[in-house]
Amino acid sequence: MSWPQQTQQMETALSDAQKDLEFGWFIPTRGDTLDYNEPKQRPPSPELFERVIVAAENNGFEYILLPVNASCWDAWMSSAFLIAKTKSIKTLVAARPAYINPVLLAKMIATFDQMSKGRICINLIAGQNEMENVAEGVGLKKDDRYGAMQEEVEICKTLWAAGADVKIDYEGEHYRIKQAHIGAPIYQQPHPKFYLGGGSDQASELSAKHSDVHLFWGDTVERIAANMVDIRKRAAKYGREDKIGFGMRLQIICRKTEAEAWDVAEGLIRNVTDAFKEEVRVMYGQSVANQRVRQLHAEYGEKMGKHMWTGLTQARPGAGIVIVGTPEQCADTLQDYIDVGCHSFCLSGYYHDEEAERFGQWVRPILEARNKGRMKPLAA
Repeated sequence: MSWPQQTQQMETALSDAQKDLEFGWFIPTRGDTLDYNEPKQRPPSPELFERVIVAAENNGFEYILLPVNASCWDAWMSSAFLIAKTKSIKTLVAARPAYINPVLLAKMIATFDQMSKGRICINLIAGQNEMENVAEGVGLKKDDRYGAMQEEVEICKTLWAAGADVKIDYEGEHYRIKQAHIGAPIYQQPHPKFYLGGGSDQASELSAKHSDVHLFWGDTVERIAANMVDIRKRAAKYGREDKIGFGMRLQIICRKTEAEAWDVAEGLIRNVTDAFKEEVRVMYGQSVANQRVRQLHAEYGEKMGKHMWTGLTQARPGAGIVIVGTPEQCADTLQDYIDVGCHSFCLSGYYHDEEAERFGQWVRPILEARNKGRMKPLAA
């Protein structure tokens, strides 16, 4: 790495050094498991979802991600149910292009924001499974999905900024709106936070223009630092270089001993067939982010460093890089990303309610001691 590149990366890390650290968790709305050959060892149910979100809230997680794959329960309805079962945790709910009319989407988010007193944030997803895209009748190619999503975000932000009863017009390639208004004002000002995770140029550009947090999937620390510099440069075109933040979407398996942690990790895919692995590869093969995590598996084998495991990427699409180890080892790995400027960490583990408790009791106190003043204390 050249000295100018090192200098840029150091400046990026320093500019984010004072951001508060935040941690999010994940609800497995298609079911929970310790064996991906049997994905519904714990079938999806309201009781499972409530158990996970309560464990996350009680252990210091500030937001909870709900997935949107075809096999999952609906994220919007699940979020509305779960927000009433908790006190402070926010839901991170997906907005996907062409699924919901943007005026209705703006009204839904504003209503949720008001009803929950600001307990919603938005996950922008465009680079989805192409087979699901066809199956669910969306009918947009990838470039068009990103174009539609940009317009949807612009419409939402314009409606929220205008106020509840002010009518707006909008003229775009995908949407043409005349005298639209939404009734319910937005609660969080100027609007709820937008998160985006993706590895393509389109994702980076959309994130640079609109995201509050860009969530990277697991990668080398050096690659993450370089990507942060790139996205911040893109954000500078929109006057947002100091507004965008960065984080990681990772899996975590923490146990008292390293041997136990690795046994749990390897057990996730021990019984998965080659046919299933091939199905995952084909279904998500056009996603740049999925291509990258599979590339990491090809380059590094099962271990990308001492405590980063790529094996799950063969059976789980999406963010399948896993931190594996003892509490100290897990904290060390997360700290490496904190030190280059990441401040938001969206995590998940197995089983999800139990792993949330392990993180809160074992890993969080280590990070809190190392990053004084940057983490909200656990509620008494």
